[in-house]
Amino acid sequence: MERRTQVALLHRLFELIDSGGTQLNDACWQQSTEAYISAARLAWEREYLFSRYPLLVTHGSRVAAPGDYVTDDLGFVPLLLTRDGDGRLHAFANLCRHRGARLAHGCGHDARAFVCPFHGWCYDLAGQLRNLVPRDGFAGLHRRGYGLVRLPVAERHGLVWVLPKAGARIDETRLCGDLDGDLAAYGFSGFSHFETKLLHARTNWKLVIDGFLESWHFNVLHRQSIAPIFLPGIGLADRFGPHVRVIYPRRSVLQLRGQPESQWDLLKHSIVLYVLFPNTLVNWQGDHLEVWRVFPDRNGAPGECVAEASLYTPEPVQTDSAREHWRRNMDLLIRTVVGEDLAVAEDMQRGYEARVQTTVTFGRHEPALAFYHAQLGDESLAQKVEADRVG
Repeated sequence: MERRTQVALLHRLFELIDSGGTQLNDACWQQSTEAYISAARLAWEREYLFSRYPLLVTHGSRVAAPGDYVTDDLGFVPLLLTRDGDGRLHAFANLCRHRGARLAHGCGHDARAFVCPFHGWCYDLAGQLRNLVPRDGFAGLHRRGYGLVRLPVAERHGLVWVLPKAGARIDETRLCGDLDGDLAAYGFSGFSHFETKLLHARTNWKLVIDGFLESWHFNVLHRQSIAPIFLPGIGLADRFGPHVRVIYPRRSVLQLRGQPESQWDLLKHSIVLYVLFPNTLVNWQGDHLEVWRVFPDRNGAPGECVAEASLYTPEPVQTDSAREHWRRNMDLLIRTVVGEDLAVAEDMQRGYEARVQTTVTFGRHEPALAFYHAQLGDESLAQKVEADRVG
């Protein structure tokens, strides 16, 4: 985040602290519970949000060197990301062009080719078909036109997006919109991957994201875990096109009150949370980066989802003491979200599915929730996504 933005945000926070309040939306927001339990709504989300919108897949450090590759199966299209010998990043459908078998699993380094485990067709790192077996069984099929299905990919600020629709394109300059300067200033491209955890939850995917978008529950749900770290009930939320930025100050931010502005550092004294539309949370946690990606259940169940939590460090972890330090951070994250947030979210999901109430309410003091769901519920979203895709 740029320094002038940090100072401006700290002024806003101090005004809220002095007034004993928090940022308020113009009105409460009534959210239909159908958004969390409707199969028709989930089908719409799959068609527009998860098929026609660029989705953040990973951090560039995981596919940084020639021969690196990463696969991803959380979305509705199985993905294969590769870095070829010239350093170019590629994204493909992770499917052999012969019979559709999966070419690769997990991630790795120093790959030179991908060989189909079914019949032995072989593809290079740029997705070109190099060997088809048996050769005399495919008369008239030209290898040049039978490479892997290519998907649009973009790398910006150390993060990698894929648009899971062949023939479309990504406008890299529009990925982050007005958050571009914010994200550029962190230098995320120099960070290193520490660990990734995969979580399955019996709740709608949006409820996972909802849990990050207000801090008023900290003193109740998280009173034994993270509540002592944060100032209670104070936060800032701002919209940037479809994206949202949320700030939760730590109690330590009060130390800055007696210091000159030239020494103010918001990043050391707060969580800065970015909702990168539609399904990704990029969280600055004082001295490291966390990335959450949340997807609906691939089998079409509105009340189930999968979430991936990844931790990235400013420097490679090379010592036992550093490894233990980051392990404790990751353990606290998982304990808090799984043991507390997701447990409540699963209870909420069961309640919605009972259909005894038709709405939930986001208060004026929970503006980020209203910002996010207003974008999700925008009736013109399909048209806007289509316009971005073609133009």
